[in-house]
Amino acid sequence: MDVRFDSGSRRLVLIDIENVAGGLVCSEETAEHARGSIAQAVGTHPMDQVVVATCHKGYQHVAWCWPKARRLVRSGPDGADLELLDVLQENVPDHFRHVVLVSGDGIFTDAVTELGSRGVRVTVAARRGRLSKRLRLAAAEVVYLNGIWSSERRVG
Repeated sequence: MDVRFDSGSRRLVLIDIENVAGGLVCSEETAEHARGSIAQAVGTHPMDQVVVATCHKGYQHVAWCWPKARRLVRSGPDGADLELLDVLQENVPDHFRHVVLVSGDGIFTDAVTELGSRGVRVTVAARRGRLSKRLRLAAAEVVYLNGIWSSERRVG
């Protein structure tokens, strides 16, 4: 089955943008590069419900690149991850047959396993070398993001 789009359903696409960028998103260029890599790896479709999570420092850059997405903000350790985990508690199986999780973080393993047990196909898209082994095993399929990434960590 093509990961890019299953015409029989809408997809929920959850994006941990800091995981994709390798750190804090400090520019619109980095956010746009991430968006392009995600689109290349998993495709895009107008019916997708896209959710992008970031910390408050990266929000302004992320917001410009995803104007139609549901944008979530939480700072602190694992803030973006926790926001996306909250979304996964919103009775996803009643609304979606396919979830695309763009993150390699192992914190999502239990939620991905639960979705799979409830009949939801979960595709994980992650950077090579940045995918938790447990998450890889829990996902129905894995795709890797292309692109050259540099961490843009900035204090302040």
